[in-house]
Amino acid sequence: MRSTGGTVMEPTLTPRPADPTPLTGRPTVGSIDELLAGVTHREPVKGSESLSTATFERVVIDGEHFIVKYLHCDDDWVMRATGDVSCRPVLMWTSGMFDALPPCLDHTVVNVASGLGRNGWGGALLMRDESEHFIPDEDAPIDVDDHLLFMENMAAFHAHFWGWRDTIGFTSAGNRWLLFNDHLAEIEEQLQSAATVPPLVAQGYANMAAYSPAAYRLTRDIFADPSAFLLAADQAPHTFVHSDWKLGNLGNHPDGRTILVDWAFQGEGPALADLAWYIGVNCRRIPQSKDDTIDAYRAALERHGIATGEWWDHQLALCLLGCFLQQGWSKTLSSRDSEYTWWEERALDAARNLA
Repeated sequence: MRSTGGTVMEPTLTPRPADPTPLTGRPTVGSIDELLAGVTHREPVKGSESLSTATFERVVIDGEHFIVKYLHCDDDWVMRATGDVSCRPVLMWTSGMFDALPPCLDHTVVNVASGLGRNGWGGALLMRDESEHFIPDEDAPIDVDDHLLFMENMAAFHAHFWGWRDTIGFTSAGNRWLLFNDHLAEIEEQLQSAATVPPLVAQGYANMAAYSPAAYRLTRDIFADPSAFLLAADQAPHTFVHSDWKLGNLGNHPDGRTILVDWAFQGEGPALADLAWYIGVNCRRIPQSKDDTIDAYRAALERHGIATGEWWDHQLALCLLGCFLQQGWSKTLSSRDSEYTWWEERALDAARNLA
């Protein structure tokens, strides 16, 4: 389902029913030695796009190239901040959710080790090295066909799981929306962690307080009592969301499948939360305007059989506000510009939905 010349071919995927077929989990191995049996080469690697403090290696096994990601909340601030002591990527494997993904997504995971580290809370993922198909790490806007294919396959993913409810135990909505809270920087400072993001959160909110008092008060009020926001966001249809469609996690195969990695805080939620995160975190490199991107996703969702008339505006407003809670601070770290203003205006507009 590859796009050509800015036009996306018609999809063939039928939306998944709200009560999908029971999942079949996969077994894990119990050690790194088992996971890397037959390895002939190992070297550390750290992608420049990665903001977590997880550890990566590039390995060769039986002549094939793989990436290994090592996971434990002692080593990764994202896991700590989202309350992950079950190692959610491992849970994706053992629950069968990786296998339940639609054919248009490639998670790249081929084997998993579990029960590693303190309290057995850690794990390791062995993933095919698909570096050649990932979006290059540069400043230029991405190709419009790649962008539209992301919208198409994001919509296919959401339609596939439409009506899904989490009975597995992935990330709660509150843990995602309120990830960048006041306690984050304090906790990481006390731990003397090497994480670079948490200190920037405090700086970003200090900047927001100085030149955007209304938006700052809105975020403070929600963090102090998020109940009205969370209840409002829960009213619209839910699906399975990945929650981190940043370009560093994305690539496209020549056959039209999208590579989507880093399943760190996935779970049940409104589909437009993924869309809002995508346009927020990738703002400098999207080849369409935000509004055109939103329209492209909506058209794709409709093509996949999901009617959007009744709930769209409400969910979009709340998800843009939710993304402002997650990313608004980061948009204050440079001078105030049109990017920040766009998000500020929509966050303040969305506050009406909380009345």
